[in-house]
Amino acid sequence: MEGQHTTRSKASQKSGPTGKTQPRRSKGRPTQENVAEIETRLLKVALDEFIQAGYGGASLTRIVRNAGISKTTLYSRYSSKEELFRAIAYQQIERMSPARLLSSTTGDVSLEEGLKSYANHTLKLSLEPDMLEVYRLMHSESSRFPELGAAARERTELGIKRISRFIAACAERDGTPCKNPTGVAEVFILMIRGWYVDVMVSNEPASSTRRKDWVERSVNLLLAARQAW
Repeated sequence: MEGQHTTRSKASQKSGPTGKTQPRRSKGRPTQENVAEIETRLLKVALDEFIQAGYGGASLTRIVRNAGISKTTLYSRYSSKEELFRAIAYQQIERMSPARLLSSTTGDVSLEEGLKSYANHTLKLSLEPDMLEVYRLMHSESSRFPELGAAARERTELGIKRISRFIAACAERDGTPCKNPTGVAEVFILMIRGWYVDVMVSNEPASSTRRKDWVERSVNLLLAARQAW
């Protein structure tokens, strides 16, 4: 290692006009692009590690080695395996971009349109292989590792909060009172979760037609009781 460092140091020096070697310039702080690249690579490698080894068997040592970073870099971002897994969970949430489905630049999104769009988009992405593996990991190991259950619950609560705000906004805009938007949002989110879990544990392929038909029926039934909200 010492010899390699010496070689790199010499190679990085430049000759000045007098022929003397000049000290290399400090690289300084990493750019925002470099930081983002490191973060993306780290989370991708960590996701692969969790999927292949399980939560309990996942090794932070393997993660930093495969990501090509130091443990110092890892711990400066995530102090524990739990924090790293939660970062992956939130990255997947942002990948879904659910908030944009509840608004529009061309006009207001109706309650029906927003709920159906949110449900279809969320379920479609949740059935993609890597997303599906994370859900399976949460369900299979949450009894041994309560932090996985906590991460799953945080995801659920975030969805409930977003839908609750959307329902309240639609109620005000439409002039249709809603006494308990949070309660309705909880029913909606857990309704989606129930269908997803059924597909996940049954290991049956869910076609887009089957998904869309289910969302259509379920949201229509929910909206039929809107006056009782």
